[in-house]
Amino acid sequence: MFTGLIQRTGIWDRFTAGAEAGSLTLKTGSWEPPVSPGESIAVDGVCLTAVEADERSVRFDVLMETLHRTGFGERKLGDLVNLERALRLGDAMGGHMVTGHVDGTGTIRSLTRAGRDWVVEAACSNELLSGIVPKGSIALDGISLTVAELRAESFTVHIIPHTWQNTSLSQARVGRLVNLETDIIGKYVARYLQKGLPSSHIGWDTLKNAGFMA
Repeated sequence: MFTGLIQRTGIWDRFTAGAEAGSLTLKTGSWEPPVSPGESIAVDGVCLTAVEADERSVRFDVLMETLHRTGFGERKLGDLVNLERALRLGDAMGGHMVTGHVDGTGTIRSLTRAGRDWVVEAACSNELLSGIVPKGSIALDGISLTVAELRAESFTVHIIPHTWQNTSLSQARVGRLVNLETDIIGKYVARYLQKGLPSSHIGWDTLKNAGFMA
């Protein structure tokens, strides 16, 4: 579990593709405490498991399905990626609940200024849009953001200067693919409603037998 509060950025250093999985190495610098093999780290919002780590870099195994279902397929040498270590018991929950299981990708449609902030418009599928609500939470490349406006084929988020300068959004451009994860609570509510509300078997006799009525 993650919060969507980016702890640092890494640099896409090397990716080697295999038949079913690839090997991704990121330049991360040193961590405190150091990263251990087996630890979960969100990379641009995708939960990956560290298999090797030293003071300069971390290596991950990446399934080819992950490569195809996320924006990883268009990342290139030198690109910044957002990094967040998994939430630990006692850590502050400052953003929102992010699982690291990306729902799909969106495409940056526009980047505009609003005072000191940036407004990012991202287009995505109708399936993803159905899980997005105005003023609700969304993880965009792992960043916990609030949806400002929901449109017919897209949504917008406002980015404050600190977030813009300290995440991969500093390299944002129109047409770039971004990883999207909608709010996990909303998913459970939608699933519950899709299955239909269970019928109630509580009646007057039930209440009397339970002692609630004379």
